[in-house]
Amino acid sequence: MTMGGGAHVGPGSGDDRSAGEIVGDIAKELGTLVRQEIELAKTEAKNEAVKAGKGAGLLGGSGIAGHLFLIFLTLTAMFALDKVMDIVWAALIVTVVWAIVAAVLAQMGRSRLRQVNPKLETTTETLKEDAQWASTRKNNG
Repeated sequence: MTMGGGAHVGPGSGDDRSAGEIVGDIAKELGTLVRQEIELAKTEAKNEAVKAGKGAGLLGGSGIAGHLFLIFLTLTAMFALDKVMDIVWAALIVTVVWAIVAAVLAQMGRSRLRQVNPKLETTTETLKEDAQWASTRKNNG
């Protein structure tokens, strides 16, 4: 068997370290490996967070553009109605339509929020089971 530094370990390998020293070296190398893996995970997570941030920024810009689109679409509808009625009435009609849309969306959102269960029942149950298992292990071990 070859260790990290190229030393051969095993019968007849000429390694005069004690078993404790060998285990210590393995533990040290394992610790180094774990630290390197953690650093790699941190780097990957940071890179992914940067990508997610850029995506969120683009979505935010899209939201602003969509909002401006609705404003100008509303103005277009208002001016189109102005061709057949007074501008004040046209503005009032467009405003009422948006009020209805807002009320319907608010009601739908409220209804969906009432369906949310903040108790996380499955997670709570598994945590209770884990605590019970740990308590059993402690009492038996």
